[in-house]
Amino acid sequence: MAKRKVALLTAGGLAPCLSSAVGGLIERYTDIAPELDIVAYRSGYQGLLLGDRIEITANMRERAHLLHRYGGSPIGNSRVKLTNVADCVKRGLVKEGENPLKVAADRLASDGVTILHTIGGDDTNTTAADLAAYLGAHGYDLTVVGLPKTVDNDVVPIRQSLGAWTAAEVGAHFFDHVSNEQSAAPRTLVIHEVMGRHCGWLTAATARAYIQDTRDNEYVEGLMMNTQMKNIDGLYLPEMHFDLEAEAERLRAIMDSCGFVTLFVSEGAGLDTIVAEREAAGETVKRDAFGHVKIDTINVGSWFQKHFAALLKAERSMVQKSGYYARSAPANGDDLRLIQSMVDLAVESALNGVSGVTGHDEDQNGKLRTIEFPRIKGGKHFDLTAPWFGEVMDFIGQPFRPV
Repeated sequence: MAKRKVALLTAGGLAPCLSSAVGGLIERYTDIAPELDIVAYRSGYQGLLLGDRIEITANMRERAHLLHRYGGSPIGNSRVKLTNVADCVKRGLVKEGENPLKVAADRLASDGVTILHTIGGDDTNTTAADLAAYLGAHGYDLTVVGLPKTVDNDVVPIRQSLGAWTAAEVGAHFFDHVSNEQSAAPRTLVIHEVMGRHCGWLTAATARAYIQDTRDNEYVEGLMMNTQMKNIDGLYLPEMHFDLEAEAERLRAIMDSCGFVTLFVSEGAGLDTIVAEREAAGETVKRDAFGHVKIDTINVGSWFQKHFAALLKAERSMVQKSGYYARSAPANGDDLRLIQSMVDLAVESALNGVSGVTGHDEDQNGKLRTIEFPRIKGGKHFDLTAPWFGEVMDFIGQPFRPV
């Protein structure tokens, strides 16, 4: 029987779990299957297609525990969709006429890989599903086990994605400092834009963490550094509908009363409206290899700034984005525990030849298991009926209704 060999790759955007997940996988294999060789493909599926890999040495194994201290990915990321042939050709990852799935499969076979771990979000793991299906249909002997990474926490049917708890906590700390900008000038509007294309979970969770961080602060009431300074006056998610004029009237009363307004905005809030406006004006909206609107070119926070600053008669307005700061952080304690449990299951599943994505399966009462690839998809919406979200909105004092 041929010796088994393990390969790792991380893909998509960053999240506060990639470094720890890579370290955890190296540690776990070193503990229970030290005879297996481990390689990592640099920059995700790009490295797989190009054969750009890192051999995990004995020294790397001994020092893998250090990776739990860091954010980012120690093996690099990219956004590559193996079924988007034209994009792979355009980027020079495959030659004209080649099938990227076959190129990837042949690379794995020639490298002697029998176990592949993909660490990423829904795009990474649906691409892994495409690859696993191709491998199975063409007789390749390979087990593919993914780990779910995304700060949006929007992978179906997984209850909690790796890195999301940390991103919420770090985003809250980020804005605790930014909120002090309310004292810099009269009639100031500060907008905190948080990541979340289709799902408002991270924005809501960041708001909750911020409230928890600041609600017990002691202030010198009567001065500007007071409870109101740390309030959130409005929160807007992709799953919520709001009336611009009605909200402006509500927020203008707050501005007139205390001289500043604070908003938390999901980067996908109102996205369809903004895209439609731009396309109606004849603009071509850029999309990535997966067909998603390149959200950094849309700038939802600036749209909110433009409209609300005028309606509130703000003398100063600003948009602060915690996204890159939060997603690049090292995993916190809660995520470290979640990573460890998913890593252990991923290795166990891989050694037993079970492919899929590890996670707490919402369709099976939250049981931690290796979920079948065909059931993995993105775009899970945040549940606005979650009791903790109701408490957040009560604290803010903002009326809302679902889209």
